[in-house]
Amino acid sequence: MNIKGKLVEIFDTVQVTETFKKREFIIEDNKNPEYPEYIKVELIQDKVSLLDSLNVGDEINVLINIKGRKWEDKEGNIRYFNSIQGWKIESENQGINQETPNEAESQESDDSDLPF
Repeated sequence: MNIKGKLVEIFDTVQVTETFKKREFIIEDNKNPEYPEYIKVELIQDKVSLLDSLNVGDEINVLINIKGRKWEDKEGNIRYFNSIQGWKIESENQGINQETPNEAESQESDDSDLPF
């Protein structure tokens, strides 16, 4: 899945635990210009650096996964949470394709294993 639009806000990286960090940003989706959608997307772990070379106002295409979690509190109440996690950002303004080095390397190695 993907979301295309204008990058309207970039938040700082948050170190949630010693081994987990995330960074959020807002993209304005203008499929219906009369009622634009403001969608919060999160990047986790090594993906937080995907925003480093981007600026507010850039037109971007974000490849995403939608995640859902179930959580039970101490009283036994069950709650469900959804999140939108970005894993790749393409920037139309800069003509660049943002991905982490490990992802690019893994794609190269996948191609070499193909039988044709």
